[in-house]
Amino acid sequence: MKNFMKNFMKGILTIVPILIVGYVCYNTFMFLDGLLGNVLRLYLKEMYVPGIGIILTVFLITLFGWLSTKVITGAVYNKLDKWLENIPLIKTVYSVSKDLIQSFVGEKKSFSTVVLITHANSEMKSIGFLTVDNLEQLHKPLVDYVAVYIPQTLQVAGFTFLVPKRNIEIIDISPEQAMKFVISGGMTGK
Repeated sequence: MKNFMKNFMKGILTIVPILIVGYVCYNTFMFLDGLLGNVLRLYLKEMYVPGIGIILTVFLITLFGWLSTKVITGAVYNKLDKWLENIPLIKTVYSVSKDLIQSFVGEKKSFSTVVLITHANSEMKSIGFLTVDNLEQLHKPLVDYVAVYIPQTLQVAGFTFLVPKRNIEIIDISPEQAMKFVISGGMTGK
């Protein structure tokens, strides 16, 4: 019985991560395919092939990216951008989502510097990501502080702390390693 339980647990440890990855990939595929795929299904009916929606979505996103850099369409994009940033309530959602996307895939990635925070009056430490290194623009007395995003274990949510510069240390690990370590609760250190 002891041998059976040992092999059963090894089976669980092998199969569950594969099932989770499969589940996430399948649902991501269905979501992305459904963005434009549902519209295409109306017109193509039986000729519709799963995946065409994703291909069309990627093509349109690339086309919009290319158009946003061109003279005429770039000017239209800039006017639309300024217009959206001036509408109450919408400007908050628009600017936050725009900044968040740019922090991950834009030219200035905000989550590229991993820091170790020493908590005040304690020897406890946390791993986080330096997001803003000059808070004086936000509030003058914060001249010696930085903003650090600290993700939570077992989820992607987190907290933003304003930390004195003397309490942080930049560490030489990749953002992927740091995020993996924190989200797994320290169980994955590779």
